[in-house]
Amino acid sequence: MLPILNSSGGSDEKRLRESFAKLNDRDKETLLRFADFLATVSEPEYPAGEFPDPEAIERPEQESVVKAIKRLAATYPMINRDKLLHQTSDLMTTHLINGRAAVDVIDELEQLFVDHYEQLKKEFEQNC
Repeated sequence: MLPILNSSGGSDEKRLRESFAKLNDRDKETLLRFADFLATVSEPEYPAGEFPDPEAIERPEQESVVKAIKRLAATYPMINRDKLLHQTSDLMTTHLINGRAAVDVIDELEQLFVDHYEQLKKEFEQNC
C-alpha cells in the first residue's frame, strides 16, 4: 500500500494504488523515487493573483541544522529546494567541517529562505 495516499482518495489515487500493488519491489522503489523527483521539481499552481504565505512554523529553542533545513522547507513549500541546494549544503559544511555554531548557520539559512521567498513573490507579482 502507498503510504503517501489515504484510502479515501479519488479515482486517480485508486488507479495508482492498484498499479503500485502489481509492481515488483524494484519497480515500486523506482516509482517512489520518480514520484519524489516530480514532487521536488513540479512547479506549484497558485490561483491567479495569489502567492502563498509561508507556513507559521516557530523556530524551536534547540534545533540542529538538519532539522532547521527541514523546518524551513516546510515553512516555505513554494520554494524549489533544488534551487537552494548549493547554498544550504555550503552552510551545512561550514557547520560540520569548520565547526561554525549551529545557531549562526540557522540564522543564515533563515535569511536565505526569506530572501528567496521574497524574490519568488516579486517575480510572481510582476508576472500577474
